[in-house]
Amino acid sequence: MTLNKKNQTFLLTKEQALKEQRWLILDAKGKCLGRLSSEIAKILRGKHKPTFTPHMDSGDGVIVINAEGVAVTGSKDAQKIYRYYTGWIGGLREIPFRIMQARKPDYIIRHAVKGMMPKTRQGKAQLKRLRIFKGTEHGLQAQQPVVVNI
Repeated sequence: MTLNKKNQTFLLTKEQALKEQRWLILDAKGKCLGRLSSEIAKILRGKHKPTFTPHMDSGDGVIVINAEGVAVTGSKDAQKIYRYYTGWIGGLREIPFRIMQARKPDYIIRHAVKGMMPKTRQGKAQLKRLRIFKGTEHGLQAQQPVVVNI
């Protein structure tokens, strides 16, 4: 880290950012989807660190467990719809939140976090450090993740 004399901020190099990278475990059971997703996006970008540099990838990896337990407020569980297009004529598919939560609970969180990340090459690279699991088991013990309560 070097001190920038102009505005008294610390500049982080790429090697230092990689050395300080760690993995965090977040439990999604009973958490609100939007609040959880914004915390995940903040951690992936590195905004939770005092050495945050916008042009440098200094974020941490995130492991989300219990993805099927994420909650939404109000009547969004009945009204929220996920849409995708197959590419065929008349191929617009609409899946309600409840069905998507039963089928692919990891997609719900990934979709919300992806919308909060920057639409750049750096944002796509940071999104690759997001791992989402349906249950409590994950196979990432080698990364020595730290359990975080939010």
